[in-house]
Amino acid sequence: MEWPACTDEYEKLVIRMSTPRVVIDNSVFSSATLVKVDSARRHGILLDAVQVLTDLDLSIKKAYISADGKWCMDVFHVTDQNGNKITDESVLKYIEQSLGSIHYYGRTNSSNGLTALELTGTDRVGLLSEVFAVLADLQCDVVEAKVWTHNGRIASLIYVKDSSSGSAIEDSQKINKIELRLRNVLKGDNDIRSAKISVSMAAMHTERRLHQMMFTDRDYERTPILEVTSDSPVVTVQNWAGRGYSVVNVQCKDRTKLLFDVVSNLTDMEYDVFHATINTNDDRAYLEFYIRHKDGTPINSEPERQRVIQCLKAAVERRASEGVRLELCKEDRQGLLAEVMRTFRENGLNVTRAEISTVGNMATNIFYVTDAVGNPADSKIIESVRQKIGLSNLEVKELPLIYHQEIQREDEAVGIGGAVLLSIGSLVRRNLYNLGLIKSCS
Repeated sequence: MEWPACTDEYEKLVIRMSTPRVVIDNSVFSSATLVKVDSARRHGILLDAVQVLTDLDLSIKKAYISADGKWCMDVFHVTDQNGNKITDESVLKYIEQSLGSIHYYGRTNSSNGLTALELTGTDRVGLLSEVFAVLADLQCDVVEAKVWTHNGRIASLIYVKDSSSGSAIEDSQKINKIELRLRNVLKGDNDIRSAKISVSMAAMHTERRLHQMMFTDRDYERTPILEVTSDSPVVTVQNWAGRGYSVVNVQCKDRTKLLFDVVSNLTDMEYDVFHATINTNDDRAYLEFYIRHKDGTPINSEPERQRVIQCLKAAVERRASEGVRLELCKEDRQGLLAEVMRTFRENGLNVTRAEISTVGNMATNIFYVTDAVGNPADSKIIESVRQKIGLSNLEVKELPLIYHQEIQREDEAVGIGGAVLLSIGSLVRRNLYNLGLIKSCS
C-alpha cells in the first residue's frame, strides 16, 4: 500500500485498522462471483463499494448488507453483462484493490484536464441540437458527455476542451460567453427561472453528479412533458418503531446500475443503510433497505415518507432507457456532434438519453431516441436518419440484455434464503450465514 506523504506510524496504524477486508471467491457459485467486504461503517461507504462494481459495468445479482455498531459486512453476487462469472485476473485484482481502499481514499472520476459544463433545464425536442451547435460555434470540442431526461427535465454533464489549444478552457471571458449563450438556449421561451449552467474544473463522478443535479432540480416533483412507457417502480416505506428503522422496499424491472442509482439517492438524501437485501429474478429486482437518517432517527413524518418514495422512483426512472438505441461510431471532427443532433431534430427525433465519448480519433456515441411525444420512433424515419449520417456509422442496437441465470436453486442448495426478509433478526442471521460465520440461519 502506498502511504500518503507525511504519514506517521500512528496514522498508518489507523489506516490499517480502517482498511476494508475484501474476499473474492469464484468457487461458491457456478453462476456468479462472490465479493465480500468487511469495513468500518461511515456515511456513504456502501455507495463507494457499489460504485466500484458498477463502474466496471458488472451486474449485481444479489446483495446482503448488514451493519452493527461501527462495522459493516457487504456481500455481493456479481456477473459480467453476459451473465458470466468474473474470471479475468486483472479485473479481480482491480476490484480487490479498489474495494480495499474506499474507506481511506474515496473515489472520484477526474476531469483529465477538461472543462466540465453542468446544464439543467426544461427538456424539449431539439434542445441538445442547439446546445452542441453553440459549443461548436464557440470552438469547444466535446470529449465526453452524459445526458439524462426525466419528468420533462434535462441534466447534462459535458466535458469540453478548446478546439485550438486542445486544453481545458481557462479564459474567463470565453467561459462567460459559453455560460451566457448556453443559458439563453436552456431558458428557451418559458424556463427563465429554472435553467441553470455552471462551469467547473473539479473532479467528479459523472453519474453521481447527474443524480445530484436532478435531485437539486427537484425532478421528482415535476409532471412529465413527454409520454413514458416504462414499467413504473413500486416503492413503499414503513417504520419499524421497535427497532428505530425505516424499511424501504423497491420493486421494479431489473437493469444494470440499478443498485447504484437507488443507494446514490439514499446517500444524497442523507440516509444510512444499516441492513439490506437485494434479489433479482428473471427481469425483476427486489430491494429492501433498513435505513436511518444520519442523525440516527427513522423517517418521522408523512411528508418525508412521500418525499423518499418520490425520490427513489425518480432515481430508478432517470436511467430507464426510452426509445431506440442508436450507436454512432465515426471519425471525430469538429462539429460532428452538432451535425448529428441537428439531423435528429430535423427528423423529429427526441433524444431521451445520451452517452458521448471519444476514443482516440473516433467518436463513439450512444443515443436513445423517441418521436416528439415519447412514442417509439418510426422505423422509416430511423432508416432515413441512418442514410444521412451513414449506414455503417449509425447502427440500430437492441437495449443491452440483462442475463438472469437460474441461481435461486443454487442459493437454496447452500442455504441462502429467498427474497424479502421478514424481520431484522432473520436478515442479520442470513447475512452472517452468507459470510460463513454461523452454521444455520434458522
